[in-house]
Amino acid sequence: MIEKLKMQTPNITEQNMEQIAKLFPNVMTETQDKNGEVQKAIDFDLLKQSLSSVLVDDADERYRLDWPGKKAALLKANTPVTKTLRPCRDDSVNFDSTENVYIEGDNFEVLKILQESYLGKIKMIYIDPPYNTGKDFIYKDTTQIKKAEYEEKLGATDEEDNKLFKNTDSNGRFHSDWLSMMYERLIVARDLLKDDGVIFISIDDNEVHNLREICDEVFGEENALEQMIWKKRYQGAKEKHLVAVHEYIFVYSKVKESIREIYVPATQEYIDRYYTHKDENYNSRGGYRTQPLEAGKSMDSRDNLTFSFEAPNGKLISPKRQWIWSKERVLDAIDHGEIGFTKDKYSPYIKQYLKDRKGVVRKTKKQTIIDNVYTQNGTKEMNDIFENLGIFPFPKPSFLLSQLIEFANTNKNDLILDFFSGSATTAHAVMQLNAEDKGTRKFIMVQLPEATDEKSEAYKAGYKNIAEIGKERIRRAGTNIVEDNQNKIGIDKLDIGFRVYKTDSSNMEEVYYHPEQLSQDNLFSLASNIKKERTPDDLLTQVILDLGLELNLPIEQKKMHGNNVFIVQTNALVACFDDNINIKIIDEIAQLKPFKVVFKDGSFSNSKDRINLEERFKRLSPETLITVI
Repeated sequence: MIEKLKMQTPNITEQNMEQIAKLFPNVMTETQDKNGEVQKAIDFDLLKQSLSSVLVDDADERYRLDWPGKKAALLKANTPVTKTLRPCRDDSVNFDSTENVYIEGDNFEVLKILQESYLGKIKMIYIDPPYNTGKDFIYKDTTQIKKAEYEEKLGATDEEDNKLFKNTDSNGRFHSDWLSMMYERLIVARDLLKDDGVIFISIDDNEVHNLREICDEVFGEENALEQMIWKKRYQGAKEKHLVAVHEYIFVYSKVKESIREIYVPATQEYIDRYYTHKDENYNSRGGYRTQPLEAGKSMDSRDNLTFSFEAPNGKLISPKRQWIWSKERVLDAIDHGEIGFTKDKYSPYIKQYLKDRKGVVRKTKKQTIIDNVYTQNGTKEMNDIFENLGIFPFPKPSFLLSQLIEFANTNKNDLILDFFSGSATTAHAVMQLNAEDKGTRKFIMVQLPEATDEKSEAYKAGYKNIAEIGKERIRRAGTNIVEDNQNKIGIDKLDIGFRVYKTDSSNMEEVYYHPEQLSQDNLFSLASNIKKERTPDDLLTQVILDLGLELNLPIEQKKMHGNNVFIVQTNALVACFDDNINIKIIDEIAQLKPFKVVFKDGSFSNSKDRINLEERFKRLSPETLITVI
């Protein structure tokens, strides 16, 4: 069918295509031309059916979401990448001790790089991907569109200054590229989630229908938790028709059965609305709400819920059918003043107090609408951090992310990932929440170093790409949080640091050549299989990833007999990448009983030392795994 569309659609003029679209909008589709570019097309089989009074055969008919490039996206999601990460200590804060990570690079490549180290370890993912309005949509494949070419495609802006692609017949807003971009990333992201992990995805009306379908496919329709509504602003601005004041946040789980019920602290509005009754326990337990003790017809019949008990007037009362609680629970509730009785019929009811018996305020089930935080809050937050420079308009507010982190039932030491990091709102929210509840949640932010417009306030302020804004926001927000909580016990232990990594090619030289390609010159160049410009820090990072270790493990650097030695998480990994090492360090390293030791081939001046390495470890630490790169 695709080939048919490729052959037939070019024979239709743009004017004719417009006319067909007006009469039969359902037959408009997308396909790829011979260069792989997406173009508008007509599904002639569907058009034929629209014009026919009998059923037109279609052997390919089935229930699914398809688009040009879907199979290629699936193949890409399952194909290894050859890239690695290189640490950048100068951009980092507390590099050796922090457990937070900030990665610059194409997020698909980064997800693939992290796949082994973080498989099934992420509790929560939040992403705010580019909406399909053409806004900064430069995630097609893994190559950025050149700036001049990108700007040439840009047209008007919307009321929030989002760049829009020109929506013309020759350059329409296509769905296929956006779907492929999201599909391949979500496939990899799902693997990173824990069984009780949750992903939140912000989206607007443009792709909400398609996102729902690809999420159902990737995560499973049964794992859809909710499609939340976020009221993002108070009122509309330039809308021609209805005023759009909301966006959506999709919530999907990895394994729904593993998810605990989602409860959040009751808001004052909720308390004022529902906990309206007062009695002698008000000072200690607050107001209460009522619920009949008598079970409704919808509740299954159970013998243990049919019993009589004595009312305050001494009369035995029985249910018409059954109670909703067992006798033991009812008597216990009566002892604690949690059962009341109506004055007229003396029917019992449950008194649910705002505070439990320990004085802790009850939590409530989260509703699907978030309307107590707005885009304006995020803008003000950024202006407060950056002295009203206006360098990043309309970011998500950190309080919105704080709520989502609570909705995800995160434990205080969980790991949270945002691979469309933008202004790093998620990192800000994690640090703020940790300051409030003494948590040790950790974040991984991923952001493409997308260039800022030379006319923008961000560029004028010295921020040449979005990643620079995100990193500076984390630095400033962390400092502010510590200052705002300086009197709180333990605030000095709050982790406000982050390790910066940037994607790059492998640290290793390509050493496999066909004999005809070899010359005397490149034979000498193969003396080392490590690229000349790569540092010991670079090599350590690649080894950590190759071993499937996490990037946030503590790293200690020690001097041993004049050599620099890296010790990762006490003794999980010990590595030395110096040239011509002092052979005495082998015994000292072996005393640590490391799980894995790594050296580079150039560390040994002769084969005798290389053999001695293995012999010493066999005797002093036989369980240690040895690798020489």
